[in-house]
Amino acid sequence: MGRVSQPVLPLLPAQARSIGPSAGLLEGPDGGVVFVFGLATFDYAATDAAGRRLAAVQLVRRKFATATEVASAFAVSQATLWRWVGSFQTEGVPGLVRDAPGPKGPSKLTDTLTAQIVALQGEGLSLLKIAARTGVSTATVRVALGRVTARTSQPVQELVELPIDPQIVLEEDVQTDLETIGTDLVDDGNNGDAVAELVVLASPVARTAERVAARFGDLVEAPVVITEGARLPLAGLLLALPALEMTGLLTVAGEVFGPMRKGFYGLRVTLLMGVFMALLREPRAEGATRMPPADLGRVLGLDRAPEVKTLRRKLSELASHSKGAELQAALGAHHVKTHPDAVGFLYLEGHVRVYSGTRQLPKTHIARMRIAGPATEETWVGDSEGDPVMVITAAPSQSLAAELHRLLPELRTLIGPGRRCTLVFDRGGYSPQVFAEIIAADMDLLTYYKGAWARAAVSTFTTVDYTAPDGSSHTFELAERPITLPVPGQPATPGKAAVAVGSVTLRLIIRRSPDGHQTPILTNRTDLTVAQIAYRMGNRWRQENYFKYGREHFALDALDSYADHPDDLTRMVPNPAKHRAIDRVKAARKDLTDAHTCVADALDTAVAKAGQPGNDGKALVDPAAGLALNTAQLDLTAAKNASRKTASHLPLGQVRPGSRLLETERKLLTHAIRMSAYNTETALARLLHPHYARGDDEGRALLREAFTLPGDLQIIAGTLHIRLDPASAPRRSKAIAALCNELNDTKTLYPGTTLTLHYSVKGHPTLA
Repeated sequence: MGRVSQPVLPLLPAQARSIGPSAGLLEGPDGGVVFVFGLATFDYAATDAAGRRLAAVQLVRRKFATATEVASAFAVSQATLWRWVGSFQTEGVPGLVRDAPGPKGPSKLTDTLTAQIVALQGEGLSLLKIAARTGVSTATVRVALGRVTARTSQPVQELVELPIDPQIVLEEDVQTDLETIGTDLVDDGNNGDAVAELVVLASPVARTAERVAARFGDLVEAPVVITEGARLPLAGLLLALPALEMTGLLTVAGEVFGPMRKGFYGLRVTLLMGVFMALLREPRAEGATRMPPADLGRVLGLDRAPEVKTLRRKLSELASHSKGAELQAALGAHHVKTHPDAVGFLYLEGHVRVYSGTRQLPKTHIARMRIAGPATEETWVGDSEGDPVMVITAAPSQSLAAELHRLLPELRTLIGPGRRCTLVFDRGGYSPQVFAEIIAADMDLLTYYKGAWARAAVSTFTTVDYTAPDGSSHTFELAERPITLPVPGQPATPGKAAVAVGSVTLRLIIRRSPDGHQTPILTNRTDLTVAQIAYRMGNRWRQENYFKYGREHFALDALDSYADHPDDLTRMVPNPAKHRAIDRVKAARKDLTDAHTCVADALDTAVAKAGQPGNDGKALVDPAAGLALNTAQLDLTAAKNASRKTASHLPLGQVRPGSRLLETERKLLTHAIRMSAYNTETALARLLHPHYARGDDEGRALLREAFTLPGDLQIIAGTLHIRLDPASAPRRSKAIAALCNELNDTKTLYPGTTLTLHYSVKGHPTLA
């Protein structure tokens, strides 16, 4: 039997909404048609509300689809659907017929009352006074004055969704669904705007059509659809959007990667999801299993957030472009552009990510653990405030000095031509040759001195008081003298010392601690005072604090990808046999020293015996000591010859043929997301600080609470109003309200829309 080439006809029309695997619904201006297995089974007119309800009830009763699927297709809640089913079971079709919706009594807003309200408004009375005079609400006064209109653009939904037994007939006061709820307006009591009643815990708008289009490759990315409602969980996450826009993550990533493959979830959702999860302290993809998808979906402008496997797949797609380094460089350039005053000092710090898996990774020294173990190395660049700017993956066993040599052109490009910048780093980057390269690149350096040096006399120190740019006060004991360092032309090699071809003269500033310890600091900056230099060098610990905070809150060292690849087996690495040979030379020298000691002891013993009566001043020296000395000399010679013949370095393939390296592209991408989340939180904490008495100690903790606050979302005249519920204490709510005023001044748009964000806290006024 031959294959049929003609495509199979679809069971549903193209415009129909799918209801489970068996049914579909097609609605238009003239009414609706329900299809079951491709056959038109029920139909109803546009004005036949009872017929529409009957069609939904029959789908449930005949088990063509589940109640959830039917309720979603007919745009009602499950509570409403089960009420229809109960009414049909008890009363039949007449039970599905309802009176016309709307108020049953006469309207309060008569022509006479409207004229009275207009006259009172002409007298200059406020809305509250007019309402008191006429005996109506301020919302009614607004309607009479024509200041507001009823909002009917959003689909009608249930006020409350509860699982209801279909056999139970609800009480009359509970049976009212939104088909009978009018468009009465109420005053929100906050900023004076009149708002329509919002659905509590409104279900996200169903996106069935877009998901079907994405399944067949006809959708580039799902558009943003804001779910309006009251008491929506995680509405506080939207506080992060203005500060996130400052980081440039969404804009820069869009320029670097371009649009992703066609699908329901695109680049915007992938990055926003990562940032929101990091702010909620669930920075890894697995954290999505601990968050209700609908709750995150609302703040993302979707019906539900992507699941773990989807998020991993999207991150893998981005990582496959191998543009992690380009993204980091672009984020760094954006940071320099938006924070020009914060990049006069750039702090460079090597960071070691410990690895505890089973792969054979190169070992490196882990300073905070004081051991050597499998790990990967990175070089982080931070600004003068300690905020991360970019991160570069370092080559295995690469020193910070070698990384500085490699990164100088990139840092020069990052800062821009002709602009001075001071590079601050610790002793890991100490190298007079690198110092000369930094100065030649028209940049400055600030680091610690490394090596032997003469301590300064106590009398040379001067006590200096200094007020930092952030207002903090410091007291230093400082001394200064110049120092000249030789600059080698080539680095030292085994058996050959480096040859100096020049020198560099720097300032040596010595800081004395209360316990008498002296810390030497080097710089070529002649325009800064000794107090400024000591303060800027001490600021390096802000970067260390970021590493500690990032490991604890943002999974900085987490293994986000289990992929790996072979190491470069041709690169030269230290030969373990060389270390053993050197150890044998050291042991042979010790044995020779011990043999000389034994010979001396033997001579002393012989002299003592010779001086005893009856020995005539003669005594024999123990020959064993001499034999041991000869053996020790021969052993030392043999150990030295063996050490000379042993190569100091060998190709990696001869030392560790199974050596592997972890995949870095995914890590660079997740670093960018979490770095943006940290900078977002930091920017909000700085805005919050003037409005919160304990901002230094509790600012970030308050933000963590603010991100989890529920709130109301409503669109009014092109503005997305986010009204957050109060926090756990009045003083915390007051601080968040002040932060909202700060954020409202930014006039930020919700990503992917033209909606301006406006924040407020219920019960707290916001500035106009």
